[in-house]
Amino acid sequence: MKLFFSCDWGTSTFRLRLVDSENERILSEIRTSYGIKSAYEAWKQSGIDQSERIAFYQSYLLDQLKKINASFPKTTNDTPVVFSGMVSSSIGMLELPYKNLPCRTDGSDLVIHTIPSTADMPRQTIVSGARSEYDIIRGEETILVGCGIESDERDQLFILPGTHSKHVRVHKGWIKDISTYMTGELFDLLSNKSILSASVKKDTQELATHDRFFVDGVKKGGTLNLMNSIFHVRSNQLFEKATPGENFHYLSGLLIGHELMDLLKSGDTSITLVCGAELKKAYTLALNVLGAGSNLEIKDSDTALIRGQKKIMDRAGAL
Repeated sequence: MKLFFSCDWGTSTFRLRLVDSENERILSEIRTSYGIKSAYEAWKQSGIDQSERIAFYQSYLLDQLKKINASFPKTTNDTPVVFSGMVSSSIGMLELPYKNLPCRTDGSDLVIHTIPSTADMPRQTIVSGARSEYDIIRGEETILVGCGIESDERDQLFILPGTHSKHVRVHKGWIKDISTYMTGELFDLLSNKSILSASVKKDTQELATHDRFFVDGVKKGGTLNLMNSIFHVRSNQLFEKATPGENFHYLSGLLIGHELMDLLKSGDTSITLVCGAELKKAYTLALNVLGAGSNLEIKDSDTALIRGQKKIMDRAGAL
């Protein structure tokens, strides 16, 4: 059995998976809230010299590797690790430069750095991000590699929703442009730290329970002035038009609709949504409401990440 460790170390989360490379099956997984931001703050507070920065981050990785090794003894010190995400950023373990656009969707020209194995640590492969003149991706470039993008004549748009949603435009196997939308972060700020916070309450019910409020938000977010529309969350409650739980879905629809409004002008562009189950329902519904979901393709982001990491490691001779 050929194994590798897939590590997605983001700003606020750490995910480590042991993967069977032959069938890309996840054999064991650890997920924590010790993201790169927490690791960076801990390193700064430790007073440890810059020369020991990599070792400081590696110490946390090693603790997590040991936990998986204890439950899955087939792993060895020769089982390699591949990193995606913020680990290669300015607050990460080792800062790597971005690959300037255009770059290939097969990952063949991405910036890759290898840390050789030691007595304690396996070999580590770090994948950097990509940048346009005004925008960036870190982690999403690896997910795109795992999407198996065809190099054809179509103009393709890949939507990767999240705290900072990414819209990536692709043509003939090349990433041509990147746009970042702070949809998730703005939702968090408005619903928790603004005047709207008293009018919004997280609703644990399925989206379908309140989909008319979400749909109303999508329509208004895609056509009206957002700065005015977000205040309607407040007036909805004051005028008893919506409960805080219903407002939760309305605000979500409003921001997602505004993020996607440019797709109304995109014409025949092929659209692929790349995400997990939680966001798939909301974005699929929003795209359909805006009339952009007729030829929509959907891919699972976790599957694409692992597949992309494997392809990159294969190309680098790290597997």
